[in-house]
Amino acid sequence: MTTQQTVKVQLVRSPIGCKESHRATVRGLGLRKLNSVSELQDTPAVRGMINKISYLVKVL
Repeated sequence: MTTQQTVKVQLVRSPIGCKESHRATVRGLGLRKLNSVSELQDTPAVRGMINKISYLVKVL
């Protein structure tokens, strides 16, 4: 059995005042409040979402 690679993402900056699409991306990653952490599968789609809002999140 192969183990899926995962990536942990933490919301470190508020999406208030950001574009609506960036807010939707934050919610799509499963992040709600500041400093919330979400563990996701490491796929190209997730990497693209993280890259889009890189100024709001930190990869742990």
